[in-house]
Amino acid sequence: MVMQRGGCVYIITNKEHSVLYTGVTSDIIGRIHDHKNKIYPNSFSAKYNCNKLVYYYFYSHIEEAISAEKQIKSGSRQSKIGLINALNPEWNDLYDDLANE
Repeated sequence: MVMQRGGCVYIITNKEHSVLYTGVTSDIIGRIHDHKNKIYPNSFSAKYNCNKLVYYYFYSHIEEAISAEKQIKSGSRQSKIGLINALNPEWNDLYDDLANE
């Protein structure tokens, strides 16, 4: 039997909110920690200082999260802003609350 792993789609931004990065992971806390600490210094998120978690959504299967990521990435900037505003209208960094759950 194959174990199903959940996944999470997320959006991070920089402090000016001028860049949005959409990603998918099975370990949201570890992945955002990597972004915040620029573990991959040549990555898009490191280059544009994207380290503020403003949106995330859990799925029970990683395949669903990957599909959602593709949909979000193919959407406009305005549609991404709409997702963020619906969940997090203040654009607070959600990482600390998530890491402390």
